[in-house]
Amino acid sequence: MALTFFPSARSDPTLVLPRLHLRQPHRGDWQEWAELRALSRDFLVPWEPTWSEDALTRAAYRRRLARYAEDWSRDQGYSFFLFRRDDDVLLGGITLSNVRRGVSQSCSFGYWVGRSFARQGFMTEAVYGACCFAFDRLRLHRVEAATLPHNVASQGVLRKCGFREEGVARRYLKINGQWQDHRLFALLRDEFDPALPPA
Repeated sequence: MALTFFPSARSDPTLVLPRLHLRQPHRGDWQEWAELRALSRDFLVPWEPTWSEDALTRAAYRRRLARYAEDWSRDQGYSFFLFRRDDDVLLGGITLSNVRRGVSQSCSFGYWVGRSFARQGFMTEAVYGACCFAFDRLRLHRVEAATLPHNVASQGVLRKCGFREEGVARRYLKINGQWQDHRLFALLRDEFDPALPPA
């Protein structure tokens, strides 16, 4: 897959993929982000932590941006929004979180996509591009992801990108108000071939 890094005016990288570009969220994205999340709420809620009452407000979004910026500056996490290259429409988001250095050199993946853009291959492309960023730009050794056992679509995305299932973690994350089991997946740097896009 051809992946290009372009520095922006804000000095954060833009990842250019065949159908997408990924960049750090900006303040001006709030309205489009809030509208997409609102339209996709019923689609997203079963897979995410419980939404707060003010989850889609401008104030909550600004707090989110501040956390993203702090994580980025401390090399603890890297959040991107996904935009379609043809028309610059926001499709979803992907985050590399809990970056561990030292003897671990690893991170965890989380991602979401708007309801109307699901099952069109966009997230597979985004995960693949984010893996390129993790291994090439961040020089990590391992990236991890966890899915609910019945989230077959997300598991398909990970497998297409080369992730291997490693087991089940009991009551691993609190999703939609309940501690739930998760299937654990991981991909190692020496297993990843950036020249081979997912089928």
